[in-house]
Amino acid sequence: MRRLLFLVPLAVFAVLAAWLYLGLGGDPSRIPSPLVGQTVPTFAVDGLATADLEGPALVNIFASWCVPCRAEHPLLTHLAAEESIVIYGIAYKDKPEAARAFLAELGNPYRKVGFDEDGQAGIEWGVTGVPETFALDARGVVVFKHTGPLTPETIRHDLLPALAR
Repeated sequence: MRRLLFLVPLAVFAVLAAWLYLGLGGDPSRIPSPLVGQTVPTFAVDGLATADLEGPALVNIFASWCVPCRAEHPLLTHLAAEESIVIYGIAYKDKPEAARAFLAELGNPYRKVGFDEDGQAGIEWGVTGVPETFALDARGVVVFKHTGPLTPETIRHDLLPALAR
């Protein structure tokens, strides 16, 4: 009987460990967003507000201190220049001068850039980290969200089809 009592905590630990393993093993770029299917949230930051957004377009949440943002930036530049996709940028929890220097160095693919120094607009958008990209249709409805840096595959298989719908 004592041996069985010893196995109970071990079994509970094994179940919890398996549950955590399965929960952490998901694709972080597939974090669901309650905004998908909803109109864009109401927000206003220095340089950008809800009324400025005209779809179809992308809203890219970025920061100068974000290494993955730097990695995805050439793809955004390509989308704006070669695919003629309108992109709006929100510099999240970043100093405006740092975000401007980032864009001066790498190029500015954004039609307009807003500066969300305190992160309030990020809360309205449900941002979990940077970069995050939202696709808007012509009515201003969020049709797609991607967490993490965009990749050519994500753009080809998910983002462009979402914009085309």
